[in-house]
Amino acid sequence: MRFLPNSAADRRAMLERIGAGSIAELFADIPARYHLPPGSLDLPPAASECAIRRKFQAASARNLHAASHRCLLGGGTYHHFIPAAVDYILGRGEFLTAYTPYQPEISQGTLQALFEFQTIVARLLGMEVANASMYDAATAVAEAALMAQRVTRRRRVVVAESVNPRYRAVCRTYLRQQEAPLVTIPCPGYQTDIEQLAEAVDDTTAAVVVQTPDFFGAVHRLEPLRAACDRHKALLVVAFSDATAFALLDPPGAMGADIAVGSGQALGIPMSYGGPHIGLFACKARYLRQMPGRLCGATVDADGRRGFVLTLSTREQHIRRERATSNICSNQGLMALAVTVHCTLLGADGLRRVAIKSAAALQRLLELLPPAVERAPGVHFHETVLTFPDQKIRDALCSRAESEGIFAGIPLERLCPEADRRALLVATTEMVEEEDLIRLARWSAELIG
Repeated sequence: MRFLPNSAADRRAMLERIGAGSIAELFADIPARYHLPPGSLDLPPAASECAIRRKFQAASARNLHAASHRCLLGGGTYHHFIPAAVDYILGRGEFLTAYTPYQPEISQGTLQALFEFQTIVARLLGMEVANASMYDAATAVAEAALMAQRVTRRRRVVVAESVNPRYRAVCRTYLRQQEAPLVTIPCPGYQTDIEQLAEAVDDTTAAVVVQTPDFFGAVHRLEPLRAACDRHKALLVVAFSDATAFALLDPPGAMGADIAVGSGQALGIPMSYGGPHIGLFACKARYLRQMPGRLCGATVDADGRRGFVLTLSTREQHIRRERATSNICSNQGLMALAVTVHCTLLGADGLRRVAIKSAAALQRLLELLPPAVERAPGVHFHETVLTFPDQKIRDALCSRAESEGIFAGIPLERLCPEADRRALLVATTEMVEEEDLIRLARWSAELIG
């Protein structure tokens, strides 16, 4: 809790300076339903700091979260184990800073960490180069679309409906400002038709965006899409939500991706109510000059000693504003460091074990569930859609599981308004145990009868 020593006179002076008549007028843009009515916090007129702290700690203790429950929530954010050493290293004074230095070469430790991060990301995704991170997966997807437009000098972007709806929404917002067409190919029944997606690519297409494993957890082969992009000289953008998948599955580079974009949250960053996250961005080397964000490189100084430099930085602070290819500027360095430390501690074998356990847990759940619960067809990694006989049973299962300490999944209509009200999006990680899966299956059978 921050201590803000502003007196009533201070607040009046600030409001007068900015031309607001009152605090309510200052916050008028925030929807009224989010305003707390005066007195609703039930605070005494005067209380000690420790008394106020106790009151709010008691209120926060009523929150349910991944640390208090077993978690089968996914949809782009996943509950993986994070070694304690990750937080310890992030908290060291050398790294815990508010901003990446504007004279980067004097911060060799920071630059080396970013260089190692880029190396890890490029190897994990099977790509030639990776940048020093983006805000999150959604902005990375949108930046990939803009980059494809610059490379191809075309504007049309094709996207599969099975790409995370939040990624698509941000991409739509970015492209709308350019009045560029974003064509969405429907995926009925949680199925991505790669052939149909390939047919939508034409000579005006800058890029086609596909996700694998997709938002519904399905894994895809992309050869037809790669061939269509080659025929029409469009770029293939492969998105993902949980990067641990590529410790087990073919990475985007092996599937012919020109650009690979997605979330690195699963690699050492907690769920944290949805943020901060980190976006991963990698591409083929020939497109390097159009890649957004920053790129750190290794070199040697005049004495032959190894050093690290900021090789590419296409922000408006470094080049002419009209030529900037990205305005992303917040310090994602700390998140990149978390990913670097996490992946270094786990190593390739550790990451593969995480992926195997996550996938195996889903297969075990599918084996245990009663036949009346429909499974989405196709190959899935660690996430899928289950369809219950009716919405009442699904909601009853979620309520009972939550009361027993398990988040059973996300009712799909919360993320996809048009979805079947019987559908539940479930995701498993190495944090889910056999006992949790048995209990979910037993409760499902009892509710179905």
